[in-house]
Parts: sequence; structure tokens; C-alpha cells
Amino acid sequence: MTEQSLTAVLCVLNSQYIHSSLAPWCLSAGIDTYCEKGITAKVIEGTINENIENIAQRIIAQNPQVIGFCCYIWNITATKQLLRLVKNKLPNSTIILGGPEVSYNAEEILREEALVQYVVSGEGEKPFALLLNAIYHSKGAHNIPGVSYRKGGEMVIASPYISAEDPPSPYTEEYFTALKGRIAYLETSRGCPYFCAFCLSGRCGKVRFFELERAKKELLLLANSGTQTVKLVDRTFNANRKRAMELYRFIIENYGTAISQGVCFHFEIAGDLLDEEMISLLGTAPVGAMQLEIGLQSFNAKTLAAINRKTDVERLKNNIKCIVAKANMHIHIDLIAGLPYEDLHSFAESFNIAYELKPHMLQLGFLKLLHGAPMRENPAKFPCHYVQHPPYEVIETPWLSSDELLSLHHTEDALQRLFNSGRFRRTLEYLLKQTGNTPFELFSQFGKFAAGQGAEKVSKISLDDYTALVFTYFSRQSGIDRTVLRDVMVCDRLTTNSSGRLPSILRIKDPALKRAINELKRNEALRPKKGVKRGWALLYSEQCLVYVDYQNKNPITGEYPSNKLYLNS
Repeated sequence: MTEQSLTAVLCVLNSQYIHSSLAPWCLSAGIDTYCEKGITAKVIEGTINENIENIAQRIIAQNPQVIGFCCYIWNITATKQLLRLVKNKLPNSTIILGGPEVSYNAEEILREEALVQYVVSGEGEKPFALLLNAIYHSKGAHNIPGVSYRKGGEMVIASPYISAEDPPSPYTEEYFTALKGRIAYLETSRGCPYFCAFCLSGRCGKVRFFELERAKKELLLLANSGTQTVKLVDRTFNANRKRAMELYRFIIENYGTAISQGVCFHFEIAGDLLDEEMISLLGTAPVGAMQLEIGLQSFNAKTLAAINRKTDVERLKNNIKCIVAKANMHIHIDLIAGLPYEDLHSFAESFNIAYELKPHMLQLGFLKLLHGAPMRENPAKFPCHYVQHPPYEVIETPWLSSDELLSLHHTEDALQRLFNSGRFRRTLEYLLKQTGNTPFELFSQFGKFAAGQGAEKVSKISLDDYTALVFTYFSRQSGIDRTVLRDVMVCDRLTTNSSGRLPSILRIKDPALKRAINELKRNEALRPKKGVKRGWALLYSEQCLVYVDYQNKNPITGEYPSNKLYLNS
């Protein structure tokens, strides 16, 4: 007699290839832990940019009886298309959805998606495994926590499941085979100490920290997996100060030995929870070994109170300044446009304060009304209009008109290309000083100008053409010296682009360049090392040759060091 078996496929569509996904591997670990012997699972990862039919064929080739899909705002539309293709070829298969995009609207999903049999809400490792056991034995799903389904003409809707146990480790041999150097994700706790009105994390239960030795072991496994980036997905990594200190110290002490050189650990933290001892410890980390993401949301006190975000703003600002001054790690801070009581003037103030903190990245995000978020569930308290399809972005609030939000999108585009790209740092410093504009004024004005060139043109614009756009626009501004502007843009280009080639807008044909290069070459001490590429250009505002050797790139700024040779008159 042949032993009964059940094969499941766990599928997720990532936003980009470089991103791996932890969720299906967590479910797979749950199957290994809680499922009966005859049940096996195969993880299939794709991206939303791939041909959906190709991904469907990969699933169909496994001939699974059960297919589980991990659902997020960025993949839900493509996932629905994918499950229809699969179900068409495997009509007897059971379709199960899970993930944050379906956990708080299970009834709506079951009502609208006839091909979906079950929705798993909340933490899925145990509920999904118990559901597979029930399917394996042809039993119903009643009394399985977190599982919603249809029963006759009725809907049985379960609350999102929150486990009291540490989940089984997802880091199997199959996981590491599939990782292939992509960004790896590590979870050392679940839950969040905050209850922000726009976020789901506060609904995931109180913070539960996994066993410390497990965290260290998994950290080492990922650090030596071939990845360049390990992202800690803990909602607020430093919520437990003592534990955070222990893990930071563990990384610092083992970096370059037990931890591969060149790996970067990314942490999401609350900046106002840092103290002098922790800042001092972080300052001892090897350059580029860590990066911190700090969610500010806003500097408007009324806004922060409305979204239930308790923040010591002055302490937060001082802490960020201290960390940035250490110059050993990349600092990423976030603002959100569209929050309650945040009008254009208030948002501009928050933007300027954030910019002056000198982070390496300032992300301007836009409020999204997620299923399950208090802001979506309480429209009377949080009135706003938002797009009804994913990602549910806000398009108008009582404080920001639709036109103002559109203008902020143009500002965000300019911020992304000019500042966050790291390609125009000297240029921006010069422009802000000479024009007298605030950072918000500069980015919003240029963003509006760039948008006026046409959305399609700007979205596909090359770096050379964008550089020409920047030079053309700002060279006409009051207080700007075209020669100085050209020179700072030359320095930015040479230090951030290892081609060593200048765009035509910055190029000047001058025989003096060849003479300066020859003078440089005559000095044996200044010659480039063998095999090292060099870029150079004349700076007319300083009467010198700037040159850059393309080695020893700064892991924080992404720049190559530059040198200057001042020329004889």
C-alpha cells in the first residue's frame, strides 16, 4: 500500500530580485515542525517584474495539492493574477492566502476571490501547518487559530493569530541554496512597543524576544552566507536596550573574523531610545559594518500625538547628530507625507529639520491606508481620501490638497535623484549656500521644473541628461557662479562615477588639461598604482587639476577620494 502524501508549494513574489523573502521559509519551517510525515513543501520565489505565466509554470510543474501565497501591498495584484493561472491548470488544488495584505480583511478576500479556499491571518507557521494536516486527513478547518474559510453560505472569520512560542528557524540548507547572495533578512523578535495609527506592527502583540543565543547563531549563519546585507526586521531593534547592546557588541567583536568582512547589518531603531553608552558603542563599529534606519514620521508635535507616536524630539535630533558625526555608518531617516495635522508648511518644517541633521538618506514616503491600520478603520478620526487599490496611497487630506500632494511627489523625485543618490552632495551644499533657499524650497522648486519636462522623459532620463538639467536650471539662479557650479558638479561626478568620464555639459576642451595631466605623471609619487583607473578634470574656479583614483570607495558615502594638483600660473 502506497503511503499517502501531500505536496504544498509556498510562493511569494518579491518586489525585486535582490530582495529575498523570509515568509515562505518560515512557513516551510512550520511544516517541518508541526506537520505529519507525509506532508512536504517547496518554496518558489519570483518577482512582480517577471512574466507571471513563467512563474505559474514553475508552480504547476510541482503538481501540488496545496498552494500558499504570501501577500503584501506590492504583490497582491500580481498574486491574484498568478493564482488564477495556476488554478486554471490545477483545478483541484487548494489555494491559501496569508500575509499582512490579507490578515485583516479575510472576509473581503473570501467574498471577492472565489478561487481562494482559506486565508491565514497573523503568524502563519503553526496555523498553516495545522491546516495542511486537516487537508491531509480530509478534515475541516474548524478550531484552527487564524484560519478563515467558507462553510456553506457562511463565512468563518478568525482573528489574526499571535503565537506565544518562538517560531521554528527558517534557515535551512534549502534556504541558503536559494538565497544566492541576495539581501538576507533576520528576525530576532516579534511585536512592536509602539501603536502608530498608520502601521500594522502594533497589532502583532507585545514584543517577544527570541532566545539570545539563537539570534547570535542565525546572525553568523546569514553573515557568512555570501550576502552583502543582513536586514534585521525587528520593528524596533533597540526596544530592549540591554539585548540590543549585546548584539551590537557581538557584531563588533566578531567582525572580520567569525563575521565576513564587508557584510553590512541594517537595523530599524527608535532614535530617541539611544543613550550615550549605546552611541559610544556604535561609534566603535567598523566603517560600513552597520546602518541605521530611523523613522521620524514628522516633527509636528500635534501630528505625532494624533498617530500615537511618543517621541522625545529634541533627544532624537541630538542623537542623530551624534551618530552621523561618528562617520562610520550609513544613517537613513524617514518622513511621511499625508499624516494628520501636517499641512504643507508643517511638512516643509519637518523636511528642513530632517535635512539639516545630515543623514545619508532622507526618505520622503507617502501615507498608505493599510488594511488593519487604525487610520483606515477609523475614518471619522482620520479623515482622508486614498486610492482604493494597492498600495492605498493617500491622495488628499483636510490639511493637504491633492495638488499639494502631487507637488510633494515632484519634491520626492528631486530628493531621490539629487540627494539620496549621493551623486550631487557638493553641488547641493553650494546651491543651498548661494541661493539662500531652504532645503525644501530647493528640492520642491527643482522638482516642479523637472516635472515640467514631461513625466515620461524624466522617469527614463539618463544620468548625463539629468546632470545637464540640473546645471541648466541652477546656473540661471541668482547668486550662482556658473564656473563654480560646473566645478562642484565635476567633483561630484568624478568621485561617484568610476567611468572617469564627464557628461558633455561639464566637459571643456582645453589643451591645458593635457599639460596638467603630464605634470601629474611626471611626479612619481602622484602616479596611479598599476591597474587602477583614474579620472581627472580642470577646475577653473581654483586653477587646479582634480583627480580621482577608483579604489578605496567609502562604504558610507559611496564616494572615491579626490585629490587636487594646483597648477603653476
